[in-house]
Amino acid sequence: MISIYNVEGMGCLGCKKAVEKALGQVSGVDNIIVDLERGKATIEMSEEVSLDLLQSALVKNGLEYSISFEEDGNDVVARVVKSHNTKNTNKTIKGGVYYCPMHCEGDKTYERFGSCPVCGMDLIPMNANPEQEDKTIKVLWKKLIISSILAILVFVISMTDMIPNNPLMLLMSHNSWNWAQFILTLPIVFYTCWMFYVRAWKSIIGWNLNMFTLIGIGTGFSFLFSVLGLLFPNIFPQEFKTEMGTTHLYFETTAVILTLVLLGQLLEARAHGKTSGAIKELLKLAPSEAVLVSNGEESIISIHNIKVGDLLRIKPGDKIPVDGKIVEGNSSIDESMITGESMPLDKNVGDRVSSGTINGNQTFLMVAEKVGADTLLSQIIQMVNDASASKAPIQKITDTIAKYFVPIIVGVALITFIIWAIVGPEPKYVYAFVNAIAVLIIACPCALGLATPVSVMVGMGKGAQNGILIKNAEALETMNKVDVLVVDKTGTITQGKPSVEKLVSVDENQGDELLQLVASLNQYSEHPLAEAIINYSKQRNVVLFEATNFEAISGKGVVGEVEDRKIGFGNDKLMIDLNSYISSDLLQKATFEQKLGKTVSYVSVDSQTIGYVVISDAIKESSKKAVKKLIDSGVKVVMLTGDNYNTAKAVADELKLTDFRAECLPKDKLDFIKQLQSKGNIVAMAGDGINDSPALAQSNVGIAMGNGTD
Repeated sequence: MISIYNVEGMGCLGCKKAVEKALGQVSGVDNIIVDLERGKATIEMSEEVSLDLLQSALVKNGLEYSISFEEDGNDVVARVVKSHNTKNTNKTIKGGVYYCPMHCEGDKTYERFGSCPVCGMDLIPMNANPEQEDKTIKVLWKKLIISSILAILVFVISMTDMIPNNPLMLLMSHNSWNWAQFILTLPIVFYTCWMFYVRAWKSIIGWNLNMFTLIGIGTGFSFLFSVLGLLFPNIFPQEFKTEMGTTHLYFETTAVILTLVLLGQLLEARAHGKTSGAIKELLKLAPSEAVLVSNGEESIISIHNIKVGDLLRIKPGDKIPVDGKIVEGNSSIDESMITGESMPLDKNVGDRVSSGTINGNQTFLMVAEKVGADTLLSQIIQMVNDASASKAPIQKITDTIAKYFVPIIVGVALITFIIWAIVGPEPKYVYAFVNAIAVLIIACPCALGLATPVSVMVGMGKGAQNGILIKNAEALETMNKVDVLVVDKTGTITQGKPSVEKLVSVDENQGDELLQLVASLNQYSEHPLAEAIINYSKQRNVVLFEATNFEAISGKGVVGEVEDRKIGFGNDKLMIDLNSYISSDLLQKATFEQKLGKTVSYVSVDSQTIGYVVISDAIKESSKKAVKKLIDSGVKVVMLTGDNYNTAKAVADELKLTDFRAECLPKDKLDFIKQLQSKGNIVAMAGDGINDSPALAQSNVGIAMGNGTD
């Protein structure tokens, strides 16, 4: 039988291990899994085990637990609260909003900003928190400026000893300058970099040795040695003294090493500050207010006050606040942030609209059906957040080395002390102490704390010169292992905006005249397809005429008069309304283009259909070369697009892609990448739209194109 227990009060990884060890010793318990984050323990039993027996096992192992349970169907729900003999007795960490970037304790979160109790890294906000991130970076900047100024002064004072006829001696005595170094180093040790000693102490107490352990021990002993040399110079032999009789001090070592590590922490914080950038941009997509229509009157309300069933007025150019359905009016909606497709969709009464999408040039009424966390935009934001936070990053090699490196170095320092204390010259213990410190200082991994962020910054700078923004070194490392590249279509493979591919006329000699009539009519339209026509005519230096009696017919097209001729431009429904006959030959050619997923608009002149315009999203010139090179190098290229099947197939065939999927929503892309990863594939995702965000976050490497939507 399997019983699931609720466990409250576990504050650390040690609590988890203690529960597993204690309860695992109980007879009849075959297996136990404790989920620290969710506060649950799943126990598999070969026979029923009483709660008293479980409690006895905890007491037997020296753990002070109070256990109670209540029957709830077939499940046993127990509350296990550990009493820590600390100031934080029975304090429960739950509902935290920060997590460790190294995921040292799984998916555990923490209530307050600080450092990870295991590896010492700064905790990262689980949700976008610009104020906290900016505050952290500002504090580190302030400390770095102070530290740098003081460290440079200490370094200069120390190094002038190597200059013949030290000019500083003209101002003060050597001993006075030593006191100056001491005073200048104090703010670095006890203010700007004190956090490193706190982390070092925590790592020693919890025996989670890391980079900060050696930094704290090395610089700490260096500082203490220098203080002893300053206050009690007579305890040191002559070999440790200068010509002036003062002891050689190492305040500059402490100051410079700590300042360099502080620089590394600032660079690290700046990198982490960008991790929630995608979520911040997503949050900006939703409007803050909406127009509520109640009893025939309109009022502006916060989107947080919108309820299901509310009637909302959407004006031209407005962002749609919540998910719902049009109940009055019609418009064209830019849904590129959901589908990634550049072509706006015509929406009429009964059609559904989604939050964050942008209304065209007409007004309509909609009824709210999904609000708050239930909207599609909110779900996309949550998917991005979950994928970003749940995915365990590559363990930094510096922290892996530190687990073994730190105890080895401490051991070598102790052995050095013992050997010098036994066989060294008098005073033996002074020599032993000094040489043990030398081992710690030399082994202090300040380079480890600085190398990774500095190399990332240099790499980012070099990439930026070539138009490539690189987030971190892990992305480049993983990129080398990628075997499947998933790409979006619109804006990634294609240009990302509608453009006229060609204009077909029944009479080939009238092509220029036909373009002139169509462009002249569409200059009064604000539809994106009309914009494509105008741009096409400008490229060919077409002179436009004035159009009169212009009218836009929703869902069909536009009509008007140009040079005393009645012009119609739109779909086959408009041609029927205009009683404009489409010849079988023209219809066959147009249908062929439509099967390729392209948009076809017919042109009618005086009730005669004399041609059509093909509008599509053109493939980038560089796409064919890039896809071919990737496939030749052994990388599978799969296209996921929100566009229709015919368009997707046409693009896939032209580029000779490995595979493709059409009509994909954000969740479909996310699930597809998860399927690939479950099969052992290392997946890179390239996309340009907000709709690609969850997939970009889930993939092993996300590649965001800079020419698409926000």
